Amino acid sequence: MQKLITTAEKGILILIAIFTVYSVCSEMYKVMSTGQITLTDLLLMFIYAEVLGMVAAFYKHNRIPITIPVFIAITALCRLIILQGKGISTVDLIYESGAVLLLAIAALVLRWNPSMAAAKDAPPLED
Repeated sequence: MQKLITTAEKGILILIAIFTVYSVCSEMYKVMSTGQITLTDLLLMFIYAEVLGMVAAFYKHNRIPITIPVFIAITALCRLIILQGKGISTVDLIYESGAVLLLAIAALVLRWNPSMAAAKDAPPLED
């Protein structure tokens, strides 16, 4: 059963990588056809690069460092704030920027204490 789950996990990660590369190509095509690139386009490309980095980290170390999804979440929230533009309410902006701050603090804590971010350092599960 463990081998089946591991194989399924690796297959899903390969699909994620393929879909991410396809999305990058379609985003680049959109940018090239319009001749304009915006900050939200750049942030979206950065998210794609981090997703590919997460897949690569899994294949290199056989685990995904928790800081990578945290950075993806920070980038996604910043992109959301930028996309909303001037029409965002003050309360929503405070909530979203507070979420970015909390995620940044979490990333900092994980960087200071690497054993918290390492899945291999976690105690084994009891049956």
